[in-house]
Amino acid sequence: MSGFNARNGKTIKDPKLVDWLLSNVRAAWLWLPLRLWLGYQWVNAAIHKIDNPAWVVTGEALKGFWSNAVAIPEAGRPPIAFDWYRNFIQMLLDAQAWTWFAKLVAYGELIVGIALVLGAFTGIAAFFGAFMNWNFIMAGSASTNPLLLVIAIGLILAWKVAGYIGADYFLLRWIGVPWQWQLVAGKPISSAEQLTGASD
Repeated sequence: MSGFNARNGKTIKDPKLVDWLLSNVRAAWLWLPLRLWLGYQWVNAAIHKIDNPAWVVTGEALKGFWSNAVAIPEAGRPPIAFDWYRNFIQMLLDAQAWTWFAKLVAYGELIVGIALVLGAFTGIAAFFGAFMNWNFIMAGSASTNPLLLVIAIGLILAWKVAGYIGADYFLLRWIGVPWQWQLVAGKPISSAEQLTGASD
């Protein structure tokens, strides 16, 4: 992985450790426990919601969360720091969007969790998980969300190898990236091996 210096047109190389973490298939063993743990957290959170009618039937649980988030206390700081985000949540409340949005949250968490555990389209799953974490944080719910967000960002950056020990080993090869096979000096070599130098 490298960056581009527009000033002189030269490529700026990433530090070897960063390149190894994000591109070397051996780093998949480091990402595996983080990916599985993060996936478990999402599946566990989703199961609690799916088993709760207030989430998947009436949506009242999400309505309560939103109502608390937009409330402005007489003293102290409000849960939501940014007015534009508070207005967005208030718009959802006014539209009674909790009736369908709560289901989207519950089943979205489940899908993200399963995809991470299986290592299927890891970067995409981590992105949607990070997006949910960001929204929870913006709505004033810190809890474990900052930690989950950091791990998700790591998995997004390491998308080429984070699911290598998982379904991505087959899925990404099937769709063509990043392990397309090419002939280098008459020898089959994958682009992952080109990145890691594993064929040397």
